[in-house]
Amino acid sequence: MVLDATQVMAGPYCAMLLSDMGARVIKVEPPDGDSTRTMAGARGGDSHAFGAVNRGKLGIVLDLSQETGREVFKRLARTADILVENYRPGVMTRLGLDYPALAAENPKLIYGSISGFGQTGPDRGRGGFDLIAQGMSGIMSITGEAGGPPTKAGIPITDLGAGLFALSGILAALHWRASSGRGQHVDTSLFEAGLGLSVWEATEYFSGRGIPARLGSAHRMVAPYQAFACSDGHINIGAANDRLFTKLAQVLGHPEWRSDSRFASATARVENRTALAAAIENVTRTRSRAEWTHAFDEAAIPCGPILDYAEAFAHPQAVAREMSVPVRHPLLGELRNIGTPIKMSATPLDPTRRAPMLGEHTDDVLASIGYSFDEIEQLRAAGAAR
Repeated sequence: MVLDATQVMAGPYCAMLLSDMGARVIKVEPPDGDSTRTMAGARGGDSHAFGAVNRGKLGIVLDLSQETGREVFKRLARTADILVENYRPGVMTRLGLDYPALAAENPKLIYGSISGFGQTGPDRGRGGFDLIAQGMSGIMSITGEAGGPPTKAGIPITDLGAGLFALSGILAALHWRASSGRGQHVDTSLFEAGLGLSVWEATEYFSGRGIPARLGSAHRMVAPYQAFACSDGHINIGAANDRLFTKLAQVLGHPEWRSDSRFASATARVENRTALAAAIENVTRTRSRAEWTHAFDEAAIPCGPILDYAEAFAHPQAVAREMSVPVRHPLLGELRNIGTPIKMSATPLDPTRRAPMLGEHTDDVLASIGYSFDEIEQLRAAGAAR
């Protein structure tokens, strides 16, 4: 069983993936609910945003500011395999719900903490949002067009990255527990996720080539590897080695580029990527995305049109891989949700179950750990549960 004491994005996403994988996940919300329930587009106290990262979970409400609410939480933790929390460091300690306190009663507990900056260090107490972490981890300094302002990545990359790193650590801890019999504390953060994902950028800096700068859609290690304008939109081309560049030059009608000293080697192409991109785009602008995609596919040159989300989810490959699935919600009606990107032959994931209503499963969950009907009513009357 997974005890999910998280809100918003990083923690809920981690716990949702565990739910997709078949875990029984109990989401513990405060009396007012997860704040994503009231995000843009909310209706009747619920939202598509909440459902997107909480599908398949059982939902209960506990007021952890009350001793009785904390006692319920502790009782759940005694039988939990995994606990995921994303409170600011120190909050769970003040509540008596930190790893040392809960592991004392359940040594097999795997306790995952996701925060803005981690459980240690001078910034451990700072609140963390994806935007802040993207800025402080360097991501915004390298995102956007050359010479332009710092730009946030289009998706909440440090939120999602932290959720995935936490999941990796939790699964590794489960594997270790199988042989050791002991749980452990898994600690990651949005800030570290941003740094950890900056592989090429860190390589450029650590190798002494300078501080990475914004390059638009271009790659800092190879060229051409970026977006190019066509007559009706843009296409990505990844001719990332000599063999592919030779093919590209031929398809574009300029085989002489291969012997041009500016483009003759991988290093030269990176150093002259601006001139190379301009020469390529002078040609790609003359035909449509579909025409160029066909031509490059015929030559086995990696490419792909740049799609909006309507086009992406309608793409035959996305349809074939079931990356959009229907979900029925009692308030919001028929919804679509992202399918699972993980395909497993023996234990397939299930992304089709909806997220819980606020407090929908409180009675059932509390009864399953021994609370009587009268005790549940007393907790509800005191505001400790809902």
